[in-house]
Amino acid sequence: MLRLPLALLFLVKSMEIRVAAIICSMLTDCIDGYLARKYKHITRIGAVLDPIMDKLFVFFVLGVLFSEGVLPLWSMIAMLSRDVALAIFALIVTVTKRWQKVVFTSMKWGKVTTFIQFFILLALSLQFTIYPTVYYILFILSFFIFIELLTMIKTDSRKTVSPNID
Repeated sequence: MLRLPLALLFLVKSMEIRVAAIICSMLTDCIDGYLARKYKHITRIGAVLDPIMDKLFVFFVLGVLFSEGVLPLWSMIAMLSRDVALAIFALIVTVTKRWQKVVFTSMKWGKVTTFIQFFILLALSLQFTIYPTVYYILFILSFFIFIELLTMIKTDSRKTVSPNID
């Protein structure tokens, strides 16, 4: 839940505060998952809430950076491409009536994508230039995530993979 107030810190136009907010967000994302696994306190609500908080943080920060002209539209779309793939997957699962069979687990490529997103936000906050290749990688990862999700639906009709892909 800490990631939501951390996102609000982006309303302050201070490089130091923004960098601290991103680093704290990254740390809380790593620490809460580690502690949940270590002490076996993994819950369905935690599995859902963690990626939602990540997404809210990223969406809010992207909105701020876009409104300030730091992030071009196509770059923002690249940053959100995984979430578009996830939304399409959720639609497919809903239409095919397999939503009740979804098992919430993490996916390796989802974690990689989240890391890249946070890295980009950190670099942009530090006023570094992000080369287009980095954004292209996000599009490619989103495609692989979507294909992996679809493959898992086909291979096991009793169980589908989770939309918790970060």
